[in-house]
Amino acid sequence: MTQHVRDIMTSRLVTVEPQASVTAVAQRMRDEDIGIVLITEGDELRGLVSDRDLVIRALAEGGDPGEKTVASACSEDLVTITPDEDVDRAVVLMREHSVRRLPVVEEGHAVGIVSIGDLAIERDEHSALGDISAARPNQ
Repeated sequence: MTQHVRDIMTSRLVTVEPQASVTAVAQRMRDEDIGIVLITEGDELRGLVSDRDLVIRALAEGGDPGEKTVASACSEDLVTITPDEDVDRAVVLMREHSVRRLPVVEEGHAVGIVSIGDLAIERDEHSALGDISAARPNQ
């Protein structure tokens, strides 16, 4: 039986506008206990930013993170997938593009995210990555 992305994706999305400050986005990640935020203008997906992006592209460059916008740290060259595509296609895309998360887009609007952790839990929940992904986060 074919499994679709919609069956394993995370549909709880956190979005911010490109003008949001790096500090505000980092605080939102902390408060929501997430590692990725989608950058949207209106309903249109413009990019995404991970906790690693904030460190490498914003904090490591110096300056005041309260003054820097998340647009300066986000990935804009997005690889996306639709909710009706096969999970196998998500695996292929992640491998081809060396990404850990794929925004799930339907009719131009973000409806979810599928992560390498979601795939690990689904494919082999007893693997090390599956165990780590399913565990409660460290606080």
